[in-house]
Amino acid sequence: MTPFTYTAKPSRVVFGVGSLQFLGREIEMMGGKRALVLATPGHAESARRVAAMLGPRAVGVFAEARMHVPIETARAAREEARRLGADCAVAIGGGSTVGLGKAVALEAEGDFAILAIPTTYAGSEMTPIYGLTEGGMKKTGRDVRVLPKTVLYDPELTLTLPLPLSLTSIFNAIAHACEGLYADDGNPITALMAEEGIRAAASAIPRLSREPRDLDARCDALYAAWLCGSVLGSVAMGLHHKLCHTLGGTFNLPHAEVHTVILPHVLAYNAPAAREAMSRIGRALGTGSQSASMGIFDLARTHGAPTALRDIGMPEAGLDRATDLAVQSQYPNPRPLERGAIRELLQRAFDGTRPG
Repeated sequence: MTPFTYTAKPSRVVFGVGSLQFLGREIEMMGGKRALVLATPGHAESARRVAAMLGPRAVGVFAEARMHVPIETARAAREEARRLGADCAVAIGGGSTVGLGKAVALEAEGDFAILAIPTTYAGSEMTPIYGLTEGGMKKTGRDVRVLPKTVLYDPELTLTLPLPLSLTSIFNAIAHACEGLYADDGNPITALMAEEGIRAAASAIPRLSREPRDLDARCDALYAAWLCGSVLGSVAMGLHHKLCHTLGGTFNLPHAEVHTVILPHVLAYNAPAAREAMSRIGRALGTGSQSASMGIFDLARTHGAPTALRDIGMPEAGLDRATDLAVQSQYPNPRPLERGAIRELLQRAFDGTRPG
């Protein structure tokens, strides 16, 4: 076996239907005394419910989280946390809310813990990765201070997530695992988590399409999000995530939808240089002899997820700029970054062409 290094992340996970009931216990266990509850405007009611559950341990609610964490929103949340004397945050929602909690923790004085309550399948809660958007550019980084200390996974909280967003959020999770399988710093442990995460996610998609309130399918999807997010937090990501951050931050495209559209085309781009990874992805998808890229594309198309950038707000005139941004600096990826091929990749993604 090839030598490898695996660093386990110091987080606590409480998983199961009804696990929200343990919120008070978990805040106490991590030492939180003055919690600021974070959410998007759409989850403001959930945030108030969480604050009520915490009683005097909740010092306020900040329900202004935004997609891609604009720097202005991050600054406002940081100021609110300082004003209230918060020593921790409870982030209920998806990647936007968890990302805002990370932005606050990044510049907090002293120890500032995050308790995450995911209601989507983004997986951000399992990573030390943060992202901030300023001047139309999304920049990411890694810092162990932003890793949530505790994560409460309660599948019941995802039952009301609309089916279209549920599907794209699951594809977002799958993307983390796919890139983890060909990461240059991957290892057998993350590969096991990645393949199992893809399998669980792919099995949940058709069941949720038939019955969006299938609680067992919601459990599998959230389990997949945990595994795939753990992979994302453990290894370096490649071309797929670079393109998604570029498209999302620069053109303000919806995060999960971008991942869904771009993934099969990046897999087709990388396939010649990552055959073992593609084999494992195909095995997890259960697509038989079909390629990993076509398997992902067909899974999305069959169940009504978006397959074209033009359908989610991308201007065709921006494809050249997106290509330039994607190749302006080198980063690990199985296949070298080739401007012409990446421009063609983006055109196929824009048109919604099935990978060949």
